[in-house]
Amino acid sequence: MSEKWYASGPFTIFDVETTGLSAVKNRIVEIAGIRIALDGSKTRFQSLVNPECRIPYYASKVHKITDKDVQGEPTFAEVGRKFLDFIAGSVLVAHNAKFDLSFLQESLNRYGLPLWDGKTMDSIQIIRIAYPNLPSYSLQNLRHHFGLGANFDGPAHRAFADVEWTEEIFAMAMQGLIDSRG
Repeated sequence: MSEKWYASGPFTIFDVETTGLSAVKNRIVEIAGIRIALDGSKTRFQSLVNPECRIPYYASKVHKITDKDVQGEPTFAEVGRKFLDFIAGSVLVAHNAKFDLSFLQESLNRYGLPLWDGKTMDSIQIIRIAYPNLPSYSLQNLRHHFGLGANFDGPAHRAFADVEWTEEIFAMAMQGLIDSRG
């Protein structure tokens, strides 16, 4: 029986949706994660976040999260503490990790919370090694190429749907690399 990819974890696949593209100027409006334990069991985290500012139309058009959706939701000060507890001791994984990690770190700093100082992996790098020469490594293209989401069909560009798809392709890539070592 071959080694299972998650035995080198634990891993937390995560994603954020935001009010824009600048971690300094913009805010998180949703954060989600799936934590995969050393035995392969999974726990889930998802929260809308009140960004304490208006969500621009162009951002809402992408992720479909509106000002009304986040009204009454917790701010990142509360959500960030819970997310840090959720990810503690794991390796963070994100699709285009630089983007998501920059928002996480900036938001933690903004609210005086401890910065993430653990390991982080970019799923794109792993997928490129496991599946070289694909025409695109965007999550949407990978989703269609590999037929992802058979078990989950949430809306694209929502944090939890993107986490589900990233976890599925990341698991395939990691297991494929382990199995190829033979």
